Amino acid sequence: METELFEKILSVESTSGTEREFAEYIEKLVPALSSGIGAGKAFSARRFEVGDGTVNLLFSWGTSGDEMPEVCLCTHLDTVPPYFPPHSENIAAGAVLPDGNVAAHDDVLITGRGSNDAKGQIFSMLSACLELQEEGFGGSFGLLLLAGEETGSYGAKAFTAAGMGGEWVIVGEPTCNRMVSASKGTKSFRITLRGKACHSGYPELGESAVMKFNDFVNDLKSRIFDVDPVLGETTWNIGSLVSSNPQNILSPELSFRLYFRTTFSSDGQVSALPDVWKETFPGIVVEAFGGDTPMRYDVLPGYETAPVSFGSDTPRLTGFRHRAMCGPGSIFVAHTSREYVLLGDLEKAVEQYKRMVTLICDERY
Repeated sequence: METELFEKILSVESTSGTEREFAEYIEKLVPALSSGIGAGKAFSARRFEVGDGTVNLLFSWGTSGDEMPEVCLCTHLDTVPPYFPPHSENIAAGAVLPDGNVAAHDDVLITGRGSNDAKGQIFSMLSACLELQEEGFGGSFGLLLLAGEETGSYGAKAFTAAGMGGEWVIVGEPTCNRMVSASKGTKSFRITLRGKACHSGYPELGESAVMKFNDFVNDLKSRIFDVDPVLGETTWNIGSLVSSNPQNILSPELSFRLYFRTTFSSDGQVSALPDVWKETFPGIVVEAFGGDTPMRYDVLPGYETAPVSFGSDTPRLTGFRHRAMCGPGSIFVAHTSREYVLLGDLEKAVEQYKRMVTLICDERY
């Protein structure tokens, strides 16, 4: 594989909100690479404005006009901040990797923002499409690249809202090249707790919203959610915590975001929590932002499978009859300064994507 091309892709910054420039780079790159392989297979490139200044891209082989390919390999254009540039180096078997794991064999280590999530997927999916073209594969397939996955799947939502879809979409995320069998859902809330300000020397004259928050967290920690046989435990996290009172005044108000990762067993339980909170904590204000429900994925025979706890564009791509997920790299280094991918994992991904496309088109799954 051309690691030089991969490094060029990694060199164009596309942190969320800035991915249009990267999309325009890819929009020129893919047709140039495809035309260099030679004539003989229909090729088309389409751009879709998302509406927030970003764009989605769809490259198709073996279709004409607005026809959707039978299989879309799909991933996202944006990456999480901050950006850091790519670097590649040869490593020997036994070398310690950025996450502390050890290389199983001689390989090439590639670092940089997006190397793991999700430009590694873009590169391996594009490579698979170009190799299928070069090999003369007769089926129809495509590469769908979506904006805004890291900030709310805005590209996927816009694509679906436009009535777009098809038979199969295989979404690329860092799954260690395993096909995902199921994923957790998400539920997000903004919560405000109100107290009564007073001089902190006389706390009996007021009511601290911070202490209410402490009670809220203890109550949440005591709640027992059903353990799911497929997706396991329900987890939650608190962010955007704000209480702007000075240290010598009791807090009159505290707000925060509460984010759940739900399972098939707990999704309904979590959705019902706002009514429980309103009874338990008088005066609480809860704003629900929705989220995704837990999802089961299509899997193909002959591949290792596993459930995952992270979200993706997949639940939003409801216009596709079959939805799958698979990609190189580990989620454990995604969104971190240790982000990396191994060339061997990218090469494995290319072969897997080619086999998936071939299997689907030949067997008509």
